[in-house]
Amino acid sequence: MFSRKRGGPRHVRTGDAPPSEVLAQSMADMDAEAPAPEHGPYDVKHAPAGTRRLDLGSLQIPAVEGVEVRVQANPDGGVEQVVLVDGDSALQLGVFAAPRTEGIWGEVRDEIAASMKADGVTSRELTGPYGVELAARVNTPDGPAEVRFVGVDGPRWMVRALYQGRVAQQPGAEGTLGECLAGLVVVRDDEPRPVREPLPLRLPQEMAQHAQEHGEQMPQANGQQA
Repeated sequence: MFSRKRGGPRHVRTGDAPPSEVLAQSMADMDAEAPAPEHGPYDVKHAPAGTRRLDLGSLQIPAVEGVEVRVQANPDGGVEQVVLVDGDSALQLGVFAAPRTEGIWGEVRDEIAASMKADGVTSRELTGPYGVELAARVNTPDGPAEVRFVGVDGPRWMVRALYQGRVAQQPGAEGTLGECLAGLVVVRDDEPRPVREPLPLRLPQEMAQHAQEHGEQMPQANGQQA
């Protein structure tokens, strides 16, 4: 559902929503010092101090009581999937390279919708805390299920979040998973990367060592341990 384009992406279209708060903040920072955004996902330079987070390299996930963090990693410790779970709700996270001053979520959202349409799935656009979201009812091995895509454009990065389960059916009632998204921190490295390339994620050393010793592929951490 999410392709990489290495040549000539359009980035922003006429009529798109205005830049996200964090992207607008970054653009303001280029002209003058300004206060940090009220909520995240934060660029690392605006990350609030005093918050415990699970450090996965390009993403730092806040420790929220009751939320389990599940990561799927390869044998080298590179993280391939990050899913936060709270009861029967889940939030899958991804972070990708983007231009510094242009958002790509509008274009990505259109492509996700087109991909679902090709599979016979009808999507609909909703307005949420971060702007335009994309919702749909999809078929899964366990039967039909609601999903909701949320995108947040930042300086040289874009976070794509996918709500699944009960939380996907109740926009505006994201609860603890919404707290995790709002407290997320993105650490964009200085490497030049093609637009949409996934930013590198890695297990913390102690989790990688534990996974190797026990032959595990899905290390887990809860909100109290992160």
